[in-house]
Amino acid sequence: MRTLGPSRHPFRTSAAAALLLLAGSGILHGCRSATAPEPKIPGGGTSLPLSYPLFVSAVEPVLTRQGCDAGGDCHGGGIMGTFALSPESAKDSQFDFQQVSLQVSATQPDSSPILTRPLALAAGGVPHPYKPFASVADSDYQAIHGWIWQAVPRP
Repeated sequence: MRTLGPSRHPFRTSAAAALLLLAGSGILHGCRSATAPEPKIPGGGTSLPLSYPLFVSAVEPVLTRQGCDAGGDCHGGGIMGTFALSPESAKDSQFDFQQVSLQVSATQPDSSPILTRPLALAAGGVPHPYKPFASVADSDYQAIHGWIWQAVPRP
């Protein structure tokens, strides 16, 4: 009795033919076609050249003073929403800088979540469980605002 080798097995041959047919028709390449537009990057793909030294000297002390890096329900207790900070007991300024930088809008700096979430609703803030800044005149708010705006290109 003669057996079929691996390359002559009827199932493998038809599966290979189907695979070639799908690849040739472009189905295996996904939904993208030559005419499909590229997806837009959130925020237009722009970022600001935020200063790490200024963050360490001006912004991180605000986050610590306001208790943002506290454990439990605060950002030092793990990610809360889209934002995490290193806990008070194990400060990692580089990690905190990266996390806070993600909360900065390059296209609308004054609408950055790092500014609007801790700001009182009456002053233009957005919902957040803790509101340490009563107004945009608060010195801690101004420290974060200044850090962001020092990176905004001037015309």
